[in-house]
Amino acid sequence: MSEISSSRPIAPTPPSSRASAPASDLALKLLQPLQGLLSSGETAKAEVVALKEVAQSFQLLLKVTLNNGQQTTLQASSPRPLAQGTALMVTALSESRLAVALLAGGEKALTSLDLEQLPIGTMLQGKVVAREQLAQAKAQQVLYKVVVSLLNTPLAGSKLSLETPLALPLGSLLSAQVQGSQALSFLPLSGRLDQLELSQQLASQQNRQGSLEGLFKALQGVEGKASLPEGLRTSIDKLFTTLPDAAQLSTGKGLSQAMANSGLFLESKLLGGQGQALPTDMKANLLRLISQLLPTLASGAPLATANASAAMAQALPAFARDLLGSLGQSSARQQALRFPLPSRLLQSMEGEADLQTLLKLAAAAVSRLQTHQLSSLAQSQIGPDGNLLTTWQLELPMRDQQALVPLQVKIQHEEPQKPNDHEPKESLWKVELAFDLEPLGPLQVQAQLARGSLSSQLWAERPHTASLIDAELNTLRERLTAAGLNVGELACNQGTPPQGPRTSLEQRWVDETA
Repeated sequence: MSEISSSRPIAPTPPSSRASAPASDLALKLLQPLQGLLSSGETAKAEVVALKEVAQSFQLLLKVTLNNGQQTTLQASSPRPLAQGTALMVTALSESRLAVALLAGGEKALTSLDLEQLPIGTMLQGKVVAREQLAQAKAQQVLYKVVVSLLNTPLAGSKLSLETPLALPLGSLLSAQVQGSQALSFLPLSGRLDQLELSQQLASQQNRQGSLEGLFKALQGVEGKASLPEGLRTSIDKLFTTLPDAAQLSTGKGLSQAMANSGLFLESKLLGGQGQALPTDMKANLLRLISQLLPTLASGAPLATANASAAMAQALPAFARDLLGSLGQSSARQQALRFPLPSRLLQSMEGEADLQTLLKLAAAAVSRLQTHQLSSLAQSQIGPDGNLLTTWQLELPMRDQQALVPLQVKIQHEEPQKPNDHEPKESLWKVELAFDLEPLGPLQVQAQLARGSLSSQLWAERPHTASLIDAELNTLRERLTAAGLNVGELACNQGTPPQGPRTSLEQRWVDETA
């Protein structure tokens, strides 16, 4: 489908009846008698295998499967079109007439939703399995009765009967939001990436990705080698010089610039014609590094001219798609929505890395950035309460003297979409950080800003670090207050934050009234 702009009520259907009663008001006129294939009142399954418009009616070719398993074909005339491939239940009315109903996989299709199972705002995914045009007066809009097989939620596998003004193709995928027990709001595919495709791509990228520290450690090992091709050396130097340090990330302007160059926004830069921003973008520099490694490995020589590099830079989007689609496949489907993204080294770095190893590590690093991008999309959604949750997740390799410390960042903005008569419209900001900085060890920080109050919790895996941070919390509160912030709860815990699926409300891990 291309677009459904408004909610449509789910079409009511008559209660279940005996097999001898017609299941629909649509009757077909057979072009040849049944000749005893079906007795009056007997039912069978059928499928539309061909459709042809003739004068003011439609000719159908039906493949009928009788109760004894025998199959035959029948030609019939219908006042309304039935899409090729539509599954039907036919009931013999006489030797020359059939009553038909859309077949919803053998079970009765749902005509309303249980809002306790599927609260308002729940996102549904479905596949069109049957379609029938409803009889309408000339002045009225044409409507289609559609049977959709649900693919997610606790009702996955159930069938849903609804109406729409669009002739949705059989087999097409739909994304919709529950608006009421008998109302759905369908999402246009032109404005939102289909969640099923997104989940598949997210799992695929997660299987290919590798930690950034593996690549940068290998690059530091080969950076000073005299035998390194000049073009490759230039790409490595450019990659390192664009990485931020702790001093840059300690200022608002520096942090903003580092996030803009993290690779999270590379595709939007390209679409916006911001080619001048590519030299400082980490993902673009990783792809440029790969473009230097590929021909070197293939021919034993670096790229011959600067024109080849320019051509590769112009082809970055297509090159990235081809590269990421051709890397090693894995049947394991890993969960890629956790934060922080776990460290994943492709191999133990024993001895010096060769160019082949560098290529694998660089490709895995691109997949890691791609995993963060897809995870951001997957976590940007409309919650059960109707609030819009937008997520930005990224990873910044921070230079700390001679070491490189990957800093993972997740920012979420929850914005109410519906006015509240009792409370003013307030948005919620949440920031999560994760890094491993010696001698402190692994640290995670969660902070949120709601109703003008900032609250934060920290987790340190090492007991000494947890005690040190706890002793400095009053100093932190004073500095935040001096910066003009209204500070709520500040706490430090030993260990790691709880993991697992969290709803939008559960993500508010600090009581706003504390």
